[in-house]
Amino acid sequence: MSNLQEIPLFPLNSVLFPKGKLTLQIFERRYLDLVSRSLKSDTGFGITLLKEGGEVAAPGRKQTIHDMGTYARIVDWDQLPNGLLSIIVEGVSKFRIKEHWIADSDLLMARVCFSETEISGERSIPVQDECSDMTELLHVLEKHPAVQDMNLQIDYENLWELGWRLSELIPVSLEKKQELLELDDPWERIRNIEATVHFLEK
Repeated sequence: MSNLQEIPLFPLNSVLFPKGKLTLQIFERRYLDLVSRSLKSDTGFGITLLKEGGEVAAPGRKQTIHDMGTYARIVDWDQLPNGLLSIIVEGVSKFRIKEHWIADSDLLMARVCFSETEISGERSIPVQDECSDMTELLHVLEKHPAVQDMNLQIDYENLWELGWRLSELIPVSLEKKQELLELDDPWERIRNIEATVHFLEK
């Protein structure tokens, strides 16, 4: 990992992978300001999984986060009937946090190193025949109505994408998804997913 940069963070009870999508409802002032700046400057922010604490700020409630997340950009937004702002973000690149702090704006900021390999639209790795069971599983998962609503554009010929989408969609805990995110080898990720699926089927 390289390219040390300073970015704002958005801690969530969710794990996002490159090219994955999340729908978020925004109501806290710090995040409304963040979204406004992101839209105006065409920049993004980091999505990180919470270890401790809630998504909404509260007096005396401390947030702790995992040190690996995914940089995301806003790809759509809408004003909901309840007055809240809804945005859809898409994962771009994996990163590792080197240090983080609370800014004057109450946003969590971090200096991060970006992955040189796990980046949306970068180098593709061909999917081998030995992954046919995992490819078939992803086709099944993609047919679920909730997944269809996400309007994912999946490249089934790219091993990176096969691992990313399966990691997001298989029914495992957030901690397990985070474990899969933190793997840097796409083959290791697929083997881990395969072992997990076989365990769930028993």
